Amino acid sequence: MRHFPIFLDTAGRRIVLAGGGETALAKLRLLLRTEARVTVFAPDPAPEIADWAAAGRLTLHRRAFGPGDALCAALAYAATDDVAEDARVARLARADGALVNVVDNLEDSAFLTPALVDRDPVVVAIGTEGAAPVLARAIKRDLEERLSPVLGALARIGKAFRPRAEALPQGRARRDFWADYYFRAGPEAGPEGAGAALDALLDRHLSAAPRVGSVALVGAGPGDPELLTLKARRLLDEADVVIHDSLVPQAILDLARREATLIHAGKTGFGPSVPQAEINRLMVAHAQAGAQVVRLKAGDPGVYGRLDEELDALSAAGVPWSIVPGITAASAAAASLGQSLTKRGRNSALRLLTGHDTDGFTEQDWRGLARPGTVAAIYMGRKGARFLQGRLMMHGADPATPVTLVEHASRPDERRHPATLATLPEAAQACRGAAVILYGLAPRAAEALSLPETPARQETAS
Repeated sequence: MRHFPIFLDTAGRRIVLAGGGETALAKLRLLLRTEARVTVFAPDPAPEIADWAAAGRLTLHRRAFGPGDALCAALAYAATDDVAEDARVARLARADGALVNVVDNLEDSAFLTPALVDRDPVVVAIGTEGAAPVLARAIKRDLEERLSPVLGALARIGKAFRPRAEALPQGRARRDFWADYYFRAGPEAGPEGAGAALDALLDRHLSAAPRVGSVALVGAGPGDPELLTLKARRLLDEADVVIHDSLVPQAILDLARREATLIHAGKTGFGPSVPQAEINRLMVAHAQAGAQVVRLKAGDPGVYGRLDEELDALSAAGVPWSIVPGITAASAAAASLGQSLTKRGRNSALRLLTGHDTDGFTEQDWRGLARPGTVAAIYMGRKGARFLQGRLMMHGADPATPVTLVEHASRPDERRHPATLATLPEAAQACRGAAVILYGLAPRAAEALSLPETPARQETAS
C-alpha cells in the first residue's frame, strides 16, 4: 500500500485550488461538501465558480496562482488543465508547505482524492492508487445502491446517543447494541422514530442476561479467500477471538474484525505446535468469558483437523459450538489438475488418507490401494513419500501409476509436481510447503485446461 488512507479534519482549515475549468469544477463539487475554507485562483473561472463565490461558498481570486498563495493551506490542488501550469502550481504550493494533488498526475501528487460514497457522517472512500479509476467508480455505484439513503441521518442520531450507550459494558455488549440499531431497529423506525427506538433498545440490552460465548469450528478452505463460505466470512467478521492454524494464510486472517484477538495455534506437520490441550483450554476460557470464538482450521475441520478432540473438550465444559465445513485440499488440488476425484469406469470410491499421525507414518490397506484405478488423496504425506512408495510397490502397485503433488493448492504460490509412483520421492523433495498427494491422478492435458499456465500456477516435472 503506497497511499495510506486517512480522514482529514477540514473544519475551518484552508484548501486552495488553481484552475477554473471542468477539472476544477469536478474537484470543487467535492471540496464544497467539506467544512474547509476553499480558495480558488483562476484568471477566467467558469460561471459556476463565480456563482459559488458570490454566494460566499468559496473565495475567488481572478488571477494565476502565485508564491505564498498556499501558505497555511492543508491541501492544494493543481487543476488548470495545463501540464506546465500544473507543474508550476505544484512547485509553488510545495514551497509553501502544502500537500499537493496534481489532478490526473499520480507520480507528482502527495495525496489522492478517492471516490466517495457520502452518507454524511458515514463516508466510504474508495481508492485504487490510480490503477483503475473505472473500477473505483463501479464499486462506488454498487455501494450507492446498497447503502440506505437514511443511513447518514441514523448515524447522526446515534452519535448524539453515544454517551448514554456508555452504560453498557465495553466490547461485545456495545457492539451488539449498535448492530441492532443500525441493521434492525434504526432502519425499521426511520429517522423520525430512531430516538425512541434507541431508548427502547438500550433498556432491552441493559436488562438482558450476560451474553453466552460460543465456539464455531470453521474451515478456512485451501487458502484462496474467495473459496471461503459465506458463513465462514460472516463468522470471521463477528468473532471476538480467532484461534488459527499455521496453514491459514494471512489473506484470510485479514478478513477478521480488526479488533478481534488473533491467536496463532501453530499446528504444522513435523514442526513446532501449540499442544492440543492448550488449544482446548484457550477455546473454553474465551467462550466462558462471553467471547464469540472462531477456531479456524485450514481446509475442512472434519478432515484430519482433530475436530472430535476439540468438540469433546467444548462439550465437557458446556460451551455451545457449531461446525462450518470448508473446501478440503483434495478438492482444490483436483480442480487445479482439471480432474475429478471420482470417475465412471475408473474409480467408484475415493480414499482420504493421512501420511502420518501422532505415532509416525501410518499403515493403510496397501493391497487395496495398489489395485489399478485407485484414487486417493494423501494428506501430510510429503515427508513419508519414500515410505508410501515402498509399501505400495511391495503390494504390487504399478511403478508407472500417476501421482501428483499439489503444493499450496488454490493459493497464488501453488505449484504442481506431476510424477509417477516410481519418482514420487524426488517430486516430494521438490516441495517446500504444505502439499496433498493425489495418488492415481495426473494433470489433464495442457491443451484441454480451461486456464493457461501462469507464474502463479507453476508446474514442475519429475
